[in-house]
Amino acid sequence: MNYDKKLKAAERLLEVMDTLREKCPWDREQTIESLRNNTIEETYELADAIADQNMDGIKEELGDLLLHVVFYSKLGEEQGAFDFADVADAECDKLIYRHPHVYSDIHADTPAEVMQNWEELKLRKKKRQGGILGGVPRSLPAMVKAFRVGEKAASSGFDWEKKEDVWAKVKEEIAEVETEMARGDRERTFDEVGDLFFSLINMCRLYGIDPELALEKTNKKFISRFQHMEAEADGRLFTEMTAEELDVLWCNAKKQER
Repeated sequence: MNYDKKLKAAERLLEVMDTLREKCPWDREQTIESLRNNTIEETYELADAIADQNMDGIKEELGDLLLHVVFYSKLGEEQGAFDFADVADAECDKLIYRHPHVYSDIHADTPAEVMQNWEELKLRKKKRQGGILGGVPRSLPAMVKAFRVGEKAASSGFDWEKKEDVWAKVKEEIAEVETEMARGDRERTFDEVGDLFFSLINMCRLYGIDPELALEKTNKKFISRFQHMEAEADGRLFTEMTAEELDVLWCNAKKQER
C-alpha cells in the first residue's frame, strides 16, 4: 500500500481547504449548520452512483463527501472544538474498540457474530437512553431506518428462529391490510400498510436483499418502460387510449428489455 501517496493527497486536500476558507467568499461564510443540507444531498448523490454501479461517479461523490468531512473539521478547529486529526483518531479508537476479534482475544467467525459484538460494545460504552435502538438516526429515510431497526433488534437476539418464518408475518399483514380496506377504515389501513412494509423489509434483511436498491431498480425499470410506451404512442395521450391498447404498449416495452 502506498501510504505516502495517500498521506500526501490528504495533506493536499487539507491545504486546499485552508486556502478556500481564507480566500473564497462562499467558503468563508459557511457554518456547520449551513453545510448540513449540502451534505445530505452529496450522500444521496453517492447513493445514486452506487445504485448505478458507476465507479467514476462513486469516486467523484466520495471526494465530495470527503471534502465535507474536511470542511466540518476545519470549522471545528476554528471553534477550538476538534480538528481533522481528532476526527480521524477518534474513529480509529472506535474501530479498534469495536473489533476485539481483530485487536484483542475475542472470537467472531461470522459477520453475524461481528455485528452482535459491535452492537453490544456500542451499547455498553455509550449506555445511551433508548437502548439498542437508540442509536438509529431519527432523520434516516423510513425504509433505511426500518432495515437498521431490524438489524439492531436481531443483533440482540430478537428475530425469527428461521428466516422462512417471516413469510407467515408477511401474509398476516397482507390479510390485515385487506380487512381494513374492506371496512373502509382509512386510519387503520394506514397503520396496517406501515406494518406490511416493515415486515417486507424484514424479509429482505433475512434473505440478504437491500430493499432500497431493489425498489430503486424497479423504479428505473418502470420509468424505462413507461418512456418506451410514450415514444411508441407517437403523441397520443394515454387517456385517449383503451386499456387493451395500453396493455399492448406495456408488453412491447417489456419485450424491448430482452
